[in-house]
Amino acid sequence: MSNIAGKAYAMNVISPLRPYLTWVNKLIFWYAAKKPSNLTGLITLSLIHYARWVIIDRDKFPHLDPKQPKEDLSYNYMLFFSNFNGSWDQYVDSFTFAIPGGLDLLWKWTVRYPKSVALTPFHNYIQYNQIETIHYYNAYPLAASNDVKSAKSVKSALIKFQQDTQNASDDDFMKSYNALLRGLQHDLGDMHPTPIVSMSAYQVQKRQKWHEKNDLQLGGK
Repeated sequence: MSNIAGKAYAMNVISPLRPYLTWVNKLIFWYAAKKPSNLTGLITLSLIHYARWVIIDRDKFPHLDPKQPKEDLSYNYMLFFSNFNGSWDQYVDSFTFAIPGGLDLLWKWTVRYPKSVALTPFHNYIQYNQIETIHYYNAYPLAASNDVKSAKSVKSALIKFQQDTQNASDDDFMKSYNALLRGLQHDLGDMHPTPIVSMSAYQVQKRQKWHEKNDLQLGGK
């Protein structure tokens, strides 16, 4: 599968939405945009690069060629797409724990939505509506979300350091340099490859753990 590029995973979920209730979802999205505090639990998740919900009306799907036939759809659709670090399970579970009420509010009117708690029905719902990312490009595959934030902090600090020390004496320069390093010590580090190289490798690891667990249980009987 192409969902993974380096440390990042691309998720695309498209859920059918009843047309006569679509206006409710649009109103909820408008309210969420006006009151970002409602999504504080989501915004503070450090593993997320990007997350967005979009509603596509059944007669608004793009047509790339005049010869492309029009779709005859019974539902509108809500598209959720996101880039994040870690495994599929970690992300979906983090979403559930961070904003369970928000998830229920955003997805409530989609067809057969089971609520975000309990986890297993919610997992099944996401898996059923998820579409594989056929092509996923990542410019910095070894960078996690926190690495990107750290790089921005380092860049801003270096620019300020350069401006502040242009005419400094040697002693003042060294004092400022040491202060710079102390301030950036949590943002300086190496980036290493993710242990999840691909989805197929991840599934092999899960199967191996399952077999090992069952072998231990059988051996203890």
